[in-house]
Amino acid sequence: MIRRFIASLVFMCSLMMMFAVGYAANDSAEWYWISSDDKYSKFYAPGKVQVLRSFGNIAVQISAWTKTTYSPAGAQETLNNYGIKDINPGQLAYSLAEVEVNPQNRTLAYLNESFYDKDDNKLWEKVYSPVRPKEMNSQEFDEDFYCYIVDSIFSQGENERRKADDRWLQLWQDAPNGGGVVYSMADTSTMRLKGQNIIFWEWQEKKSSASEVESIIFQKKAVNIPMYTEKVIRVMTWNATTGWKDITNTTDGMYHVIEAGTNSEKALKALKAYEGGHESWVKRYSLDNE
Repeated sequence: MIRRFIASLVFMCSLMMMFAVGYAANDSAEWYWISSDDKYSKFYAPGKVQVLRSFGNIAVQISAWTKTTYSPAGAQETLNNYGIKDINPGQLAYSLAEVEVNPQNRTLAYLNESFYDKDDNKLWEKVYSPVRPKEMNSQEFDEDFYCYIVDSIFSQGENERRKADDRWLQLWQDAPNGGGVVYSMADTSTMRLKGQNIIFWEWQEKKSSASEVESIIFQKKAVNIPMYTEKVIRVMTWNATTGWKDITNTTDGMYHVIEAGTNSEKALKALKAYEGGHESWVKRYSLDNE
């Protein structure tokens, strides 16, 4: 156990040494470390977080700067994802990005982004037009950036909820006739109340009798508790054959009545109980009373 701890400590120290390249970054920002793994280290600049627009006393548009440093594997993966072929992965040391955040819709948008080598020479840059906000959830690379930026303004515990052991709220569980188990969980870090609707991301997972994951449904839902209705806003599916697929275009975008005795009713009751015990959390940054 002690050897394992020491090995982990040495590994993290090595990462920090490796990712300490290029902090000057053509600006005077002081970078706060967020996280590291074997591909990426993430930072943001607390001194550059600014509220651009407010509604009443509540911020609705926040700007910030983020920084990502890369190991060789992280650089290769990033260049592949961006479709950039004229930069050698060994050149890419770090990137800087200006972003905007909307806390009411839990979105983050890139305004501009630049890649640099270890000597702060710019390798690539892009100004995003039009700007395309994307909603932050457990599957997004940028979610921890979002949480740190929003917490620097509101201090409502986005990071604590993201890392909490009880982040995922079980909604229901079934045992299909063919064996295995299907269960559904709500991501409480994404949960918010808009009018009468609880908005959240749901993770449904089907496992075989051998505990192997067979399929996943990951969807954004709105549940109107007083009206006993629900609708799917966005949905993605996964299985080992097809990988991830966005099938939102197969939904009708309509509210449907929740029938008694169904899994949807079990989910509604679990959501209602959570809302009752965490009212301030689900109403954070709300504009309903402004």
